[in-house]
Amino acid sequence: MSIALNLDGYTDLPPGKIAAVVTHLEMRQRPAPRAPSERIALRKTERPDIGWYRALYRAIGEDWLWFSRLEMTETELTAILHRPGNETYVAMADGAEAGIVELDRRDPADVEISFFGLRPDATGKGLGGAMMAAALALAWQAATRRVWLHTCTLDHPAALAFYRRQGFTPFARQVEVVDDPRLSGILPRTAAPHIPVIG
Repeated sequence: MSIALNLDGYTDLPPGKIAAVVTHLEMRQRPAPRAPSERIALRKTERPDIGWYRALYRAIGEDWLWFSRLEMTETELTAILHRPGNETYVAMADGAEAGIVELDRRDPADVEISFFGLRPDATGKGLGGAMMAAALALAWQAATRRVWLHTCTLDHPAALAFYRRQGFTPFARQVEVVDDPRLSGILPRTAAPHIPVIG
């Protein structure tokens, strides 16, 4: 199904659809190195177990309607997580899994931070900046010319400002319209209560 997007006003969405404005950000110069934090560390996870990955992904992203990795089949998700150039890191804080960083470096010059997030019980503790510093230290290698990521209006309201403070610059904007994952059962109806279910 397709609808015309009104570029000068409102566009009505069919019931069951949600929309987000997606902002893409990039960094074209390696940032100044920062001393590693003793509060959080990234541990690389080789060929992650799919059940474990989905549980952590859900714990981090359910409040923000992260669902793309939950609707994939196990075969589809395994193909992504185990492919060469995809790197999964677990953020460890106080001996517990606090977050996740996923890098896509299939193009060594153009590295995407495809997922970056903290569990709800790890947010608001000043861990995000240290976690991003560690992620950037891993992302930037000799061949790297750009590191990029994206966020959207369904994400944490502080996400865009956070990424800009870390040195990323916005370069593109898109509108994404998808089926509400709470209506299909991918996520519970109680997920993201700040976004009303209409459908």
